[in-house]
Formats: sequence, C-alpha cells, structure tokens
Amino acid sequence: MSRLLLAFACVATLGAGGVAAQSARSSGDVAAAVAAETRTPANRERDQYRHPVETLTFFGVKPNQTVVEFLPGGGWYTEILAPLVKGKGRYVALVPAPQADRVRASMAGKAALYGDTQVQTVDFATGVSSIPAGSADVVLTFRNVHNLLMQDDPAVAARVFKAFHAALKPGGVLGVVDHRLPEDMDTAREKTSGYIKRSTVVRLAQQAGFRLAEESSVNANPKDTHDHPEGVWTLPPTYRLKDQDRAKYAAIGESDRFTLKFIKTR
Repeated sequence: MSRLLLAFACVATLGAGGVAAQSARSSGDVAAAVAAETRTPANRERDQYRHPVETLTFFGVKPNQTVVEFLPGGGWYTEILAPLVKGKGRYVALVPAPQADRVRASMAGKAALYGDTQVQTVDFATGVSSIPAGSADVVLTFRNVHNLLMQDDPAVAARVFKAFHAALKPGGVLGVVDHRLPEDMDTAREKTSGYIKRSTVVRLAQQAGFRLAEESSVNANPKDTHDHPEGVWTLPPTYRLKDQDRAKYAAIGESDRFTLKFIKTR
C-alpha cells in the first residue's frame, strides 16, 4: 500500500472511531437522563414498554441539539428530554395555541430541572408554526400522528408534517413512534382506533419532503392483536374497559408500535 493510501486509510479509521465514540457518548447521556432519580416513578415503570434509551439513541438525540417535541401531553418524554439538553441544547414543546399557556406554566414550574425551555405553536388550520424555519436538529412525535388523523379536517396531518419539515435544519431528523395498524386491516380504523398504518406515516412524511432513513422494531409488541373493543385505549395504561378483562390486557402490555426515522432532504 502506498504511503498516500495508508494515510487515507488511517484517517478513515480514525474518523469511524470518532463517530463510534460520539455515538457511545450520546447513548450514555441518554441513559443517564433516563436513569435520573428526578423522573416520576410511575413514568419509570413504563420504560419496559417505551424503551426510551433505545428509542432516543436510534433517533440520534444528543445533549447539544435543539429538540422539538410535538404534543408532549403529560410530559412523559419531556422529563427525559429537557434535562438531557439543559445548558447545552434546547428543548422546545410544539403545541396548538390553545394549549400553549398550560404547557408554559408546566415548564415554568420545573425550570430548575428543565432549564431554559420554549413553547412554540402550530396552527392545525393553516400549518403555520412559530418555530423559526430551519432552527431544529430533531423533531419528535410520540403516539400523536393518530390524533392528527382523527381530526375532522383530513388535511391537518399533512399541514403539521410540513410544519415539522420547515422547522428542521437541512439533514435534520423527524422521529415518529405510533400505534401500528397492520397493512391488511381496514384503513378506516385509523379514524377511530388510535392505530395507524406505517404506510400512512411514510406517505405523509415523503409528501412533506422527508426521506425514510431507518426504522426500528424496538417498540414492536407481537402480543398486540390490534383489534380491541376500545381500540388502543383498551390496553395499558388507559384500560378504558376498566376491570373487564384487565388481566388479559395487562398481559399484552402497551400497544404494538412502529419507530421511524426520517431525514429532511429538501
């Protein structure tokens, strides 16, 4: 091997090693955030179903990033993400305007733990978002796309995905986890069951300008039959049927979910 080729091989090897080391550090940072004693005990109990370390590592979340979480709800992932990026990156909650004041108050009440967070808005009727264009490294949505599909206006989901795209930097990541509706089941169930097809999310993302980069089975649950009387809400943690067949649904666990990583390409 010539000296030039040898030098190039050495540089390439060092580069690969550097990427691997950086990935390991990021995974360690995520694991530390998940293991933090500041997390709500009830939330920690659900790690067995939601696999936060593996999921966030798969999406490539790092402490120095601007991370947008769409519809944080009760804050299950917020109490991992906000402390993870505190002081190095930034946590941004993206919600419809009517929810903004409530979410801001919640964030303000945990400022010592969460640091300098932001709450930005998206208008479901227009798709207009207050997030500065091209400012986010990662946009994450956990079990929320089905909520968009259940809106009366069928164009809401497409508008919101375009808002995700606008918010991200070129090469930025959109991470989606949602309840899986098998492809051979009736698509009409997306409007009522809480389950949605993987192909529906891929279509929405591609139409907005994303490329599907990778997918993971980390949140898959083969015990889920996807055909419960009250849809996904039959299963834990909701147990909409209350005590009826509770042991049966507890044995299934939380829903079968797909985990998709998209990249902004244009």
